[in-house]
Amino acid sequence: MKACAIPEDGLNGLKQNWRSDMVSGFLVFLLALPLSLGIAKASEFPPAMGVLTAMIGGLFVSLFAGSRLTIKGPAAGLITICAGAVVEFGGGAQGWHLALGAIFVAAMLQMVFGLLRFGSLSDFFPHSVVHGMLAAIGLIIFAKQIHVLLGIDPATLKGLELIQLFERIPSSIMHADSHVALVGAVSLTIIFGMPLLKIPGLKKVPAPMLVLLVAVPLALILDFRHTEPVFDMVTIGNFWANVGLNVDFSLIGTGVFWKYVLMFLFIGSLESLLTVKAIDGLDPWKRASDFNRDLVAVGAGNALSGLLGGLPMISEVARSSANVTFGARSRWGNFFHGLFLFVAMLLFIPVIEMIPNAALAALLIAVGYRLASPHEFFKVYRIGGEQLVIFLATVLVTLSTDLLVGVGAGIATKMAFNLAHRVPLGNFFKARYECSESQGECLIEVQGSAIFSNLLGFKKLFSQLDRSSNVTIDFSAAHLVDHTFMEFLTHLGEEFEHAGGALLTVGFERFKPFSDHPLAARKRLSGNTQLA
Repeated sequence: MKACAIPEDGLNGLKQNWRSDMVSGFLVFLLALPLSLGIAKASEFPPAMGVLTAMIGGLFVSLFAGSRLTIKGPAAGLITICAGAVVEFGGGAQGWHLALGAIFVAAMLQMVFGLLRFGSLSDFFPHSVVHGMLAAIGLIIFAKQIHVLLGIDPATLKGLELIQLFERIPSSIMHADSHVALVGAVSLTIIFGMPLLKIPGLKKVPAPMLVLLVAVPLALILDFRHTEPVFDMVTIGNFWANVGLNVDFSLIGTGVFWKYVLMFLFIGSLESLLTVKAIDGLDPWKRASDFNRDLVAVGAGNALSGLLGGLPMISEVARSSANVTFGARSRWGNFFHGLFLFVAMLLFIPVIEMIPNAALAALLIAVGYRLASPHEFFKVYRIGGEQLVIFLATVLVTLSTDLLVGVGAGIATKMAFNLAHRVPLGNFFKARYECSESQGECLIEVQGSAIFSNLLGFKKLFSQLDRSSNVTIDFSAAHLVDHTFMEFLTHLGEEFEHAGGALLTVGFERFKPFSDHPLAARKRLSGNTQLA
């Protein structure tokens, strides 16, 4: 088999690629086990239910997903929704069972969305809003997990608002459990220090595995089992006895139930679809995923997970990118990761219960930092001042209310900017263009504005184009082209290049970009006629 040959799918793919996929699946398993435990615990779910979710994502969803290299499992991005649902539904076991009802209903709607081919709806969300949502999630994760890392009793933090959690940080530092904080500090040092070390082969070792290899012996030396409270250690209990029909639909007639259904549906679907899109870009063979099929598969996995007691799953970006890096070639990498998790829960629960929660908190804080690092803010600012305003509006409203309202505020801010740029209301959702063909080449003349809210109309046109042909897009008669559309053009150009065609854009010499970033939004210079 040639190295450049596209790996086969299905059972033939298993026969062809089982060695590379099994190695990758094992390495991803080492990454997924502690993260799944930590995400579930932070979500107010029993920790092992995070592993159950990842098992379902690997053993079940992988078999008919529309993407080949993504890893399905619980995600840090849904922690705030899950925890909020459990708390609003009464907390504890009752809140968990009722939250499962919302997860199951959202999963059924997710499958319907996929069957109705709504997978492309992810393009409706401006990129700055998505990044703002993720940054807000990162800050929320930090505000909650820093107290766990310091060994603070979670009972003393119940009912506190997000701002209060931030305000409590100095007090938590002053009253930290020195042994627990030591484990947490060592874990953070490993996570953030590993990239700085120039040791050959070290980058191939998953950081979470190294954290556990250090944190577990350290907790044993400090005798956590006998000297620290129960809340400082992972507790699994009788996992297999707790896997069953755990879902409760008692509140299905209430507004708060449907609020969380909508949040699980839209935020979960959006994150998952964006990850699939990102991993397609990392795929060495540039295979295109079926977004709608993947949405149906994730919905089916979420329905099963919700019934049995697990968290909602998505195509998770960190584990998926690691799967590519570790050399996976087909969907069987995801399957093997689920298989190794299954074996771990069968044979190694006593070992898993030796993990200190401070180590899991450190892993989640690292995830939160990646989502909300200063670099993310600067990266958005480089694209343009407007993008930063949209980004910050999403972050601030999310932190002060919830994710759904925050995303809505970001979209509203973006639309307000488009109104200020004199985009006609009739052009907000309608793509305006002229398409002609001459001597085998296609010319598309964009009219009015090409923005996030009418991108779906343009995508419908572009989906009909032969990627191996030559296509020219002329923006001479356009008025405004936003950042989301510019980024879409970049990905579209890569698709044409990979298929042997060419995508040429012309007419931008009459536009002024909002920054010097190549993907910045741009507006036609004054003195030109705008489409009414």
